[in-house]
Amino acid sequence: MAKKPTPRTKSEIIDALAEAGGVEKKAALAIYSAFLDIAYAGAKSPEGITLPGLGKLITQKRPKRQGRNPATGETITIAAKTVVKFRVAKACQDAIVPPAAAKAAPAAKAAPAAKAKAAAKAPAKKATAKK
Repeated sequence: MAKKPTPRTKSEIIDALAEAGGVEKKAALAIYSAFLDIAYAGAKSPEGITLPGLGKLITQKRPKRQGRNPATGETITIAAKTVVKFRVAKACQDAIVPPAAAKAAPAAKAAPAAKAKAAAKAPAKKATAKK
């Protein structure tokens, strides 16, 4: 049996929820919409909302700051604003990138680079004195 592809669009997610929950697509859509409404309302609250196993949605206020117009080089003031941030939960991170693979990958990449660097450094030839 072939593995089903990961849902990537809203309609595919609704279909997957309906199939996994054994409910009609209308009910799955209502659940999905309610989940989003809860997440949006929670993100607007000062403490944010934690989605267990997934992460935390928070809002953060950025103060006004000085910046530069890249075209003219002129100093400009960037207005203060509120941004939405998502902090990934450790369980989600571990499910996507297993901890053993995360630690082994940088070490594996560093070893060939060190070998290549050592190979590039050939011993210098001695200069002969002119007579």
